[in-house]
Amino acid sequence: MSLNTIPSPCFVLEEEKLRRNLALIQDVSQRAEIDIILAFKGFSMWSAFPIVREYISGATASSLNEMLLCNEHMKTASHTYCVAYADQDFDQICEGSSHLTFNSLQQFERFKHKCAEQKVSVGLRINPEESDVETALYNPASPHSRLGITKDELSGGLPEGVEGLHVHVLCESTSYALEKVLKAVEEKFGHLLPKAQWLNLGGGHLMTRKGYDTDHLVQILRDFKTKHDLKIILEPGSAFAWETGFLKTTVLDVVSRNGVNTAIIDASFTCHMPDCLEMPYRPNLIEGSREVEGKKFLYRLGGVSCLAGDFLEEYGFDQELKIGDSITFLDMIHYTMVKTSTFNGVPHPSIGILTPGGTFKIVKEFGYEDFRNRLS
Repeated sequence: MSLNTIPSPCFVLEEEKLRRNLALIQDVSQRAEIDIILAFKGFSMWSAFPIVREYISGATASSLNEMLLCNEHMKTASHTYCVAYADQDFDQICEGSSHLTFNSLQQFERFKHKCAEQKVSVGLRINPEESDVETALYNPASPHSRLGITKDELSGGLPEGVEGLHVHVLCESTSYALEKVLKAVEEKFGHLLPKAQWLNLGGGHLMTRKGYDTDHLVQILRDFKTKHDLKIILEPGSAFAWETGFLKTTVLDVVSRNGVNTAIIDASFTCHMPDCLEMPYRPNLIEGSREVEGKKFLYRLGGVSCLAGDFLEEYGFDQELKIGDSITFLDMIHYTMVKTSTFNGVPHPSIGILTPGGTFKIVKEFGYEDFRNRLS
């Protein structure tokens, strides 16, 4: 279909590509005999959950709101992990969760009696201090990380009432990085495994990326599961929505300063694509190239917010950009909509789904009321 029929700006999920990822994830789950559940922090587009539920049945939440979304739209209790639970939220979170993981022993002691009353399966997040993540902002395994309990705190064994362990130290990683993590878990927390019933290996398993060794993933998971007689759970976010859609934008203006041309779009990197500034991540485009060598026209891509750094460095184009031209950012479904803001009152892009038959349908549009209602 033509991009001209899609409003701008707009996040567009391609159903056929989502189903492709879901089929692969389902296959890994079945072959490895493990549970793979959806992490809402990476993909919370609930209008697509009826499709997701055809392939998997569980999800993980990181807050009361995500837990409620799981109950309502995934139609199941959630696996819940919060960095810290607030007293006013905990009863409701506990009621809507099947599994509940604590980030510290202090929080476990504070709330364990309520978990016992609710008969929720309790876990502790551990920090094996092993990760391949090089960007500090995304690395939870650093020695001073606030995320996860270290081996010294659990030298006395698994506390009474704890049934599982939770490890999340990867980000868009390979199965070989996971293999190193599993070895670190055995070395530092092996004394806890005989009493544990389940091990949640968190997210960061980018099994849907081209070249990922899913056979190796299946083998190491089956081996670890058999060796320690554990139920294994994975909760990727990016893997579900990896390369499943795009963000269509439109050029509003072209500004030239000291030999640098900037095409200003009707969207914002800080508001709608923050990973492009934080990671930093340079998405591919339909109309241009990340590689500028040999390209006749070079343009920075500028967001519409007033933040000075709301831009990406130059992309290469074969033709001169003009007002009204489309700029389409690829792989813009995971960790995009979940991290958007309305800074400057910049409107949130519309959200739509492109069906396998080529039909486009809008599922959400945003206006002044959405901006106003977030404030007071």
